[in-house]
Amino acid sequence: MSRRGLLEAALLAGPAAALAGCAGDTGSQWRLRLATGAPGGPYNAFGKALAAQAARTAPRLHLTPLTTSASVDNLHRLGDGSADLALAMADAAEDAVRGRAPFSHPAAVTALARVYVNYTHLVVPAHGPVRSVRDLAGRSVATGAAGSGGQVLAGRLLRMSGLTGRRAVRQRQLGLAASVQALRTGKVDALVWAGGVPTPALTTLARELPLRFLPLDEQAAALRDTYGPAYTAVTLPAGVYGLTEPVGTIGVGNYLLARSPVPQQAVRAVLQVVFDRWRVLLREVTAGARLEPRFAVATGDVPLHPGAVAYYRSVYG
Repeated sequence: MSRRGLLEAALLAGPAAALAGCAGDTGSQWRLRLATGAPGGPYNAFGKALAAQAARTAPRLHLTPLTTSASVDNLHRLGDGSADLALAMADAAEDAVRGRAPFSHPAAVTALARVYVNYTHLVVPAHGPVRSVRDLAGRSVATGAAGSGGQVLAGRLLRMSGLTGRRAVRQRQLGLAASVQALRTGKVDALVWAGGVPTPALTTLARELPLRFLPLDEQAAALRDTYGPAYTAVTLPAGVYGLTEPVGTIGVGNYLLARSPVPQQAVRAVLQVVFDRWRVLLREVTAGARLEPRFAVATGDVPLHPGAVAYYRSVYG
């Protein structure tokens, strides 16, 4: 059964359970810590925008964005209670609920929504010798900041491409800004980045340095076969970054998550802001994206928070 079908069946079977705990909460003020990402990155931008829109439109809801290393760090913060809400890539979130590396045990995290899709960018100088992923053997590659979901994805991508053992790349754990600077100055031969399209930092770099975006169609299929449907095949469209033709790559959803103890009414208030103001929230993150309930409920193995179930029930009627 589809995720939407499962959701609708659950709602029809137990709407009272979905709404339990909401009564008597009409005067509450909710102060929630939102784990985002590094300054200048899309999670940080989304989190700040969400906090600002909540302040404008939901006076009972107070969100404090936290600067973090992104997905893996954020999931650990949900687990230890140092954050109430978080953004994380779908693959990292599903690893967390399964207790799969880099997590040592299953984490009790819940989903509010899948908010947008990351596109994997494997970028090299256009005039350099690297024309395929396998050409990276023995070279230096910026693979994302430590504690980020992008770093986990990059490691899997390189393993799937046979870049292990004698063919292993030299991984540099750098965030986006540092990765861009390292590629610009020749300190790395490639960078791996998972984010919205276009990513402004890469748009700027492409104006200074002709770039080649390596196709990842083969790796998208292999990752899906090995790790599950968190990985999808998507396309970097012609026109972005100066591309003259589309480039197949790997798509990974981004989830807005919460700790289970977050009150259901608070979750509903967060989602109300997200769906009322999604154009503003996604404007600086990924161009041309839309956010609709049927898309948002597709959170794979990560269960929806009961407050999210109640919100989507109100949307579906």
